[in-house]
Amino acid sequence: MFLQGAVAGAAAFASARRVSGANAPELKAVHSEIDKHHDEAVHRLQEWIRQPSIAAENRGMTEGCELTMRFLRDAGFDGVRKIPGDGQPGIFATLDAGAPRTYGLYFMYDVKQADPAEWSSPPFEAALVDKPELGKVIVGRGATNQKGPEATLLAALQAFRYAGRKLPVNLVFVAEGEEEIGSPHFKQIVHQPEVMTALRKCSGVFMPMGMQALDGTVSINLGAKGVVELELVSSGERWGRGPTQDLHSSNEARVDSPAWHLVQALNTLVGPDGHTPAIDGYADKARPLSPAEKAMIREAAGRMNEQMTKQQMGVEHWVHDVDFLESLELLVARPTVNIEGLVGGYTGPGGKTILPHRAVAKLDLRLVPDMTAAEALAALKAHLAKRSFPDIEVNMTGGYDPTSTPANSAVVRAAVSVYKRAGIDPILWPRLAGSWPGYVFTSDPLRLPAGHFGLGHGNGAHAPNEYYVIESRNPKIEGMDGAARSHVDYLYELAVVV
Repeated sequence: MFLQGAVAGAAAFASARRVSGANAPELKAVHSEIDKHHDEAVHRLQEWIRQPSIAAENRGMTEGCELTMRFLRDAGFDGVRKIPGDGQPGIFATLDAGAPRTYGLYFMYDVKQADPAEWSSPPFEAALVDKPELGKVIVGRGATNQKGPEATLLAALQAFRYAGRKLPVNLVFVAEGEEEIGSPHFKQIVHQPEVMTALRKCSGVFMPMGMQALDGTVSINLGAKGVVELELVSSGERWGRGPTQDLHSSNEARVDSPAWHLVQALNTLVGPDGHTPAIDGYADKARPLSPAEKAMIREAAGRMNEQMTKQQMGVEHWVHDVDFLESLELLVARPTVNIEGLVGGYTGPGGKTILPHRAVAKLDLRLVPDMTAAEALAALKAHLAKRSFPDIEVNMTGGYDPTSTPANSAVVRAAVSVYKRAGIDPILWPRLAGSWPGYVFTSDPLRLPAGHFGLGHGNGAHAPNEYYVIESRNPKIEGMDGAARSHVDYLYELAVVV
């Protein structure tokens, strides 16, 4: 939602426009099958959303994996199989169209947790809802992150089959079921010999996403921050002070508090402003913005709508009251130390007057290029030990390094071409402030360009009432069919981009 800006073009995708590598009748034949099978595509997405697949709760993962594999077979993939690892299994498949070029395709089949009490429509009902100023949307956990965009790409692949046309490129598919818990075992999946051999034949890797903002603008991210997800645990047992079981709170007068001990430890992780990372050595290797990246951000800022961004985020001020341009530079370049949640003692109705024996903080650290997850974790542990908190447990639950892809790579240039033919001048952005495990593709030994592509719009990832637009009333954004057509065009463009 941070990429908002002026509309660069009002033209929607037209089924008969020219795309490199495809003649008009061929393109029209594939596009028309998308329209004919609209209901089938929507029902497929509803079935997918109705199957919870929550890695954090180990809920529905076997069923979610099997369902994804069935969809892949239906879309024409061969040899679809599970790839075991130390966590949830991955999925590997290939689609050999006999084409000269091959590209990798990344999916995730897990979703975030959802509390039904926070939703206006049950999170696993996949209800079709009329949303003012948008049109018909599907509401459900995973609707936009990522089952909606992924189902849209599958609809594009199905259209080739219905039209009796071969894909213009071969595909190597790899998926994981642990993206939402920091992809702790995805590297194991990709480094399986069979998977690695197939990926070495690829010219790049892409992930489907609904990239359109509400005003129709599209961003192309040339990378993403890395992330470390972890929890800090303070306990009387480990500390050797404080209680080993909850006590009556009157004893706080004479017994140390593990909860306050955790708060004091947390307070050392940021500066006096409560924001700037202060972990010793944590950001020493953080690469500053290059002049080219600063120019990219400056140009993008002129096309973005600051008020719309603040409104969608529900904020009134940027940190330190910086201006919009500096806020965008911070978003791209600043490593972060974020508290996701704090739990300790009693948090139910009324009071319980206890001195808790244990308190936990869940954190995520966002990393910029030249930082690594391993070094960030080591810096945190050393920092706590140096400041008399060696007893605080540091449990990393997931994470990975940052990723970068050159602007002149095929996956980026093909995306730019397709967007521009749709009348959209995309915003080039140095890196996504969020994270995805693209490092397994962009780093050694593969060193492949990797990014995201897709028209369409959704919102509410990780939040209540997550949605994905199915039938758009907003002329600036595409519904599911238009997004599927964009994927058809992208595949054709990948086949010929030089």
